[in-house]
Amino acid sequence: MKKIFLLAITLFILTACSSASANITGEWKLVSYGDAANPTPAIPNVDTFIKFDSNSQISGNVGCNGFGGNYKISGNKITFGSIMSTMMYCEETSPQEQAVLGVFSDGVKLPVQMNGNTLTITSADGSSVVTLTRK
Repeated sequence: MKKIFLLAITLFILTACSSASANITGEWKLVSYGDAANPTPAIPNVDTFIKFDSNSQISGNVGCNGFGGNYKISGNKITFGSIMSTMMYCEETSPQEQAVLGVFSDGVKLPVQMNGNTLTITSADGSSVVTLTRK
């Protein structure tokens, strides 16, 4: 009887933990982006940030343009709504901005992995990643 009770408690805890949503609320700094097998480090000395607020709004700057939109977390998946961005062209940071914002696909559920203060968002096809660290 004790073994069945312990097994039931263990299964309950595992189920509860696996369905918990990642708490990504806060401000994050870009660490790397691009090819999942060989990500590109973020451009040094460029103050990048992505802020996820508690009202499911995202905002930030990953080069020279500001952006914003909305998001939804469900378990270990994130879904972005339409992301709007200013349209300045900055030669040095443009590839970084395009790669990062390109991963934030409208309406596609993307895998999210948290490991301590590191957040990794993977593109729908698994080929690209955006890695962030808490500011």
